[in-house]
Amino acid sequence: MNATADIDGAELAARVVDAVISRAPGTQVEVMVERTDQALTRFANSAIHQNVADESTVVRVRLHRDGRTVTIASNRRGDHVVVDLVDRALDAARTGPRDAGWPGLAPPSVIEAPAAAPSPGPPAQRAAAVKAFVDAAGGLETAGYARSTRTEVAFANSAGHHAEAVHAWSAVDGIARHTGHDGMARTAADTLGAIDTAALGARAAAKARQSALPRELPAGRYPVILEPAAAADLLWTLCAHGFNGKAVGQRQSFAEVGTAQFDPLVTIVDDAGAQGVTFDADGTPTRLLVLVDAGITSALTFDRRTAAETGASVSSTGHAFVQGPGGPVATNVTMQPVVRGAGDQAVAPEFVDPAAAPLLAGVEQALLVSDFWYTRVLDPKALAITGLTRNGVWLVENGAVTGAVTNLRFTQEYPAALAPGSVHGVGPVATGFLQAWSQSRLAVPALRLASWNFTGGASG
Repeated sequence: MNATADIDGAELAARVVDAVISRAPGTQVEVMVERTDQALTRFANSAIHQNVADESTVVRVRLHRDGRTVTIASNRRGDHVVVDLVDRALDAARTGPRDAGWPGLAPPSVIEAPAAAPSPGPPAQRAAAVKAFVDAAGGLETAGYARSTRTEVAFANSAGHHAEAVHAWSAVDGIARHTGHDGMARTAADTLGAIDTAALGARAAAKARQSALPRELPAGRYPVILEPAAAADLLWTLCAHGFNGKAVGQRQSFAEVGTAQFDPLVTIVDDAGAQGVTFDADGTPTRLLVLVDAGITSALTFDRRTAAETGASVSSTGHAFVQGPGGPVATNVTMQPVVRGAGDQAVAPEFVDPAAAPLLAGVEQALLVSDFWYTRVLDPKALAITGLTRNGVWLVENGAVTGAVTNLRFTQEYPAALAPGSVHGVGPVATGFLQAWSQSRLAVPALRLASWNFTGGASG
């Protein structure tokens, strides 16, 4: 048998399935092979200090036999990896716990053939991207990374289902520092060449410079304009903990399908297939799923297990993950922009994210927030979150930015921030997309919200 590194992913998956069936007829088995080619260039003190590249193959076997379900994975390479995987999986199945909730295998279905996706470029390409970011910062100290990843996925199971997919992405994330204050700019795209790293560096530097001499504001509720990076945290948290079918089944989510839980300006759509992710870890095809339709919660995400646990009328939406935040989660999400007329445009300083600039017009008073970090769930049912602002906060008065503000801590129920009557503006979607983790793609607009609960400032 050839080494696994030389075998096509689809062929390798089929070999493992055949090996299990030949050793243990009647076993239900599924195999996923992921081959990832990734490259990363890091920089600090405005100079590259690390450049690494990695190629890996991970074979994951999940089988159900005699009422027991086990999962075994290996990233080993060599002639005997298939035999080793099958031996370990069958051995584990003899003593594994009983699994009364096993939903069975995904049946055969038609999955579109994968489109081409680029491999990570040479180190010189990432070095050029870093140089453009650093040069555009105009002498400020900078740090960050440029990264590119390509993943091929092959799936096979003993029910006769086979599927393949390939997807790629690149990301640049950096900060610039001025007098102890950081400015941030980040984005991701299908290719590194699609990212304007000079524009990112210039914006990060402008944010840092405009963060000097911040004033401190008292705790309280303030209207906010969330730039896309901050809005992405809100959107991701809603998807991970709110629209998650497992969380709803455990009564740990606010989501109620058919209820107007959000402002009519809010529409949230998940469409992994448009990004090349055409099936999930169960082998279920992905499809477009409208989670919120003009303010009405209209769908939840399910994998095969949570769908089976929920009831016969529910089917998987194609959101199973090998590793993830827990339960079926929408990860290729767009919050739809709301198109405004030309009269609503505003002239904004260069440090304001272009996606947020139109929302400044007509604002009597609000806080412009670049980014959130260290956000944690306090109450999963209400989805109350605590966290901090980061990388720039400014006071907006009468449509103009009037000065920097110190970082603030907040405790905010995220669904309440988007409740009916609470959304005063949804801007255009930011160029590129943002990531909450490596398998997520969030196309996020800036948001103008009526209220955000800040519980403390720089001094407590």
